[in-house]
Amino acid sequence: MPTFCEAMAITPPDDMMRVYHDTEYGFPVVNDDQLFERLMLEVNQAGLSWAIVLKKRNGFREAFHSYQVNAVAAYTESDIERLLNDTGIIRNRLKILAAIENARRVQAIQQEMGSFHLWLQQQTISTIDDWVKLFRKNFKFTGFEVVNEFLMSIGRIPGAHDANCPVNAAIEIARTRSGA
Repeated sequence: MPTFCEAMAITPPDDMMRVYHDTEYGFPVVNDDQLFERLMLEVNQAGLSWAIVLKKRNGFREAFHSYQVNAVAAYTESDIERLLNDTGIIRNRLKILAAIENARRVQAIQQEMGSFHLWLQQQTISTIDDWVKLFRKNFKFTGFEVVNEFLMSIGRIPGAHDANCPVNAAIEIARTRSGA
């Protein structure tokens, strides 16, 4: 499977893909709501193309209260029905239920560790298989591809960009500034 950089070279990306590649993918994320958004975008990408998810990203943000962990964790059955009828998002019941449950699990992590970001930072895991085991233990709908892409997208593990991709320099500057 080609890397994101290779795929962008093979098929010229639309503006959303280019902006995501150049300004977000692989950059460190420290805000818990943004981390939650990235995790849920990866969950929603499962079985679909990343282009579809990016095209629906604004719809997701609107439907899921900008991925505010506390807001999503408080969703009720009426919110589930609202989301299932929202044509601006991917209307998959299992993915919607995973978002709500995962918000509640992020809340539990925040209560125990102080933040989702700190929880991620304190992990001493060295293999992707161990990361997948940890995520499957703590979250819903988190298989290999979801976990791998999530961790690459937030700059936690390498591989988001090819070695010769010019975005790597910007990522290093952002990593230094954020302390991630």
